[in-house]
Amino acid sequence: MKLDFDSFREIADALVRNKSRSLLTGFGVFWGIFMLLFMIGGGQGLKQMIGKNFEGFATNTSILVSSQTTKPWKGFKEGRYWNLTYTDVERLKMLMPDLETVTPCISTWGTKSEFGDNSYSGSFKGVYADYVNIEEPQMKYGRFINETDVLQERKVCVIGKRVYNNLFPDGGDPCGNFIKVGPAYYQVIGVDYSSGNVSVSGSADESIVAPLPVVQKILNRGSVVDLVCVTGRSGIRMTELEPRMRQIVARQHSFDPSDNQALFIINTEQMFSLIDNLFTGVNFLIWLVGLGTILAGVIGVSNIMMVTVKERTTEIGIRRAIGATPRDVLSQIIMESISLTLVAGSFGIVFAVQLLRLLETIVTANPDNAGASFQIGFWTAVVAALLLTLLGVIAGLAPASRAMAIKPVDAMRDE
Repeated sequence: MKLDFDSFREIADALVRNKSRSLLTGFGVFWGIFMLLFMIGGGQGLKQMIGKNFEGFATNTSILVSSQTTKPWKGFKEGRYWNLTYTDVERLKMLMPDLETVTPCISTWGTKSEFGDNSYSGSFKGVYADYVNIEEPQMKYGRFINETDVLQERKVCVIGKRVYNNLFPDGGDPCGNFIKVGPAYYQVIGVDYSSGNVSVSGSADESIVAPLPVVQKILNRGSVVDLVCVTGRSGIRMTELEPRMRQIVARQHSFDPSDNQALFIINTEQMFSLIDNLFTGVNFLIWLVGLGTILAGVIGVSNIMMVTVKERTTEIGIRRAIGATPRDVLSQIIMESISLTLVAGSFGIVFAVQLLRLLETIVTANPDNAGASFQIGFWTAVVAALLLTLLGVIAGLAPASRAMAIKPVDAMRDE
């Protein structure tokens, strides 16, 4: 396909002569590519915003919580209350080698913490050092609870972001200071800036975390734990381990293993899988709607080019009479189609990028959404441009074939 300055000038003249049609048809392509890219960028940003709610939380976690039985079992009536204990933790560790982490947690709500004249009421949690495998902390200052803290039962604590902002409004590193939590004083050893909204026993940003043995004695819990968090080893699906966990715990506490209400298991694997499936469907819908809109615009381009070819029958016939080859006619018609789709599509790409930038600025003004990106990738824009070029060729094939079929004698006779 030979292109030179005269060819481009002819294409430009043709588009200018049919500017009203070009604008109308180009708007269809513009709207189609804009819709596709805007929805891709918007879907990506929405996924990141939702993903931030699960930030730092293990995707292969199950949380075991005791509840009231709903079925009779071996002489016990339904409606019986029971509690998880440290024995359950040890039995799960011993009998289920597929579990990587088995860690208990106890907590209380509405615990008042004080430092000087400042106070804040939040959750107070007792955990082991391996709790970081369940909720990964993002330490702003200091460190998290370690094994030595647990073994020596140190009165130390890690405070969440909101607790830190209320107790230490002037900022700075609070590590080393003693705060009063309930009836006892604890030394602050770290500040956790985790921002995820999925957490255990209260949001991480409003929690105070201390070694479990210390909290156990302060709250006088004995051997009872509020819940047990477990994670599976790599490649192990937690859904497959649930029946075995129920059997082990049910045997210890004498309730029906099939009584799902007696032992409530929260499986985060299913939660993450649900979100992934949701966005797979959303992405499919985005491409379906976007490509459908683009194809509608391209069909419009093809129809307009057919009308243009018909109106230029005499011009094409004269060009054929003075030596233009069918290939010359073919190249001009297809290049006109490509030019129309590329120009309109380029405006659509630019407009989508600018509107996504504005949307990102508005959304990320909220600190909770900081870091969410609504922009499309460079290669996504390149693929969109190549797609427009291909569709431009396809849109110009039928009109070009009709133009090549025009015979000079018939064109002169029509004139």
